[in-house]
Amino acid sequence: MKKLLLMCCFLLGISAASHAQGGMRRSPEERAKELQTQLKLTDDQTTKITAVYKEQATKMDSVRTAANGDRDAMRSAMRPMMEATNTKIKAILTAEQAAAYDKAMKERMDRMRQGGSGQ
Repeated sequence: MKKLLLMCCFLLGISAASHAQGGMRRSPEERAKELQTQLKLTDDQTTKITAVYKEQATKMDSVRTAANGDRDAMRSAMRPMMEATNTKIKAILTAEQAAAYDKAMKERMDRMRQGGSGQ
């Protein structure tokens, strides 16, 4: 449960940082490609993860529009979406890949807490 919460906070942080940088968010395809490189995903896994990220992006855009700049409303609505996305992604991964994914998310969270960019 703690890991899931950390991952959600990480994704929320990346989302907020991207929004603060003028919307320079990575596309679902770019995010999936990055995971493919990091976790040595198969093409099938990459395709499935891209679909998960596309679904998340669509939902998040809707939330951003509906929240109309209310950051608290966006955060509370996005947290469950990010948790669901992480659950879906981990279901696609092998046990070894899921462990590496968790480790990478933890490392990014640690960097973000230390004032790094999380990249």
